[in-house]
Amino acid sequence: MKMSRRAKRMARHHNRHKQPGLNLVSLMDIFTILVFFLLVNSSTAVQLPGARDFKLPVSSAEKKPQETLTIMVTAKDLLVQGRRVAAVSDILADSQPTIKALIDELNFQAKKKLTAIKSDEGQHITIMGDKTIPYKLLKKIMATCTEADYRNIALAVSRKSATRDAAQ
Repeated sequence: MKMSRRAKRMARHHNRHKQPGLNLVSLMDIFTILVFFLLVNSSTAVQLPGARDFKLPVSSAEKKPQETLTIMVTAKDLLVQGRRVAAVSDILADSQPTIKALIDELNFQAKKKLTAIKSDEGQHITIMGDKTIPYKLLKKIMATCTEADYRNIALAVSRKSATRDAAQ
């Protein structure tokens, strides 16, 4: 059957305005970037949260830190997982051997099951604080952690570099 001129013109018009196929080049670029991003960011090293307010003490320990609940002690505040619990001045002014607000927060964190590491000796916790914090404050924090069943306490430190070892 012979097509009319109008039918031919309509067929040409539809052929010109066809939907393009799937462009795989840009899709492959996106997936390549995604794979490289995931490879770079999936390291086994655990990084403790950093703070500009304090400088950690230096140590030559080789053991890598575990992922645990983290207490940060700045010049002004006591933070658990980045959440403010109490002011340092209030803690030092209090004569109690433990910190009630910290016990409440640690119990709350234990109920949330954020602490993945549990053992017979109690739960694990890491304390990060400036190397100049008073021992009285550190003692209160450690006593409070022990009372809240966080008996496996680690202190965060900066790793001593090899050049620093050679110089000393």
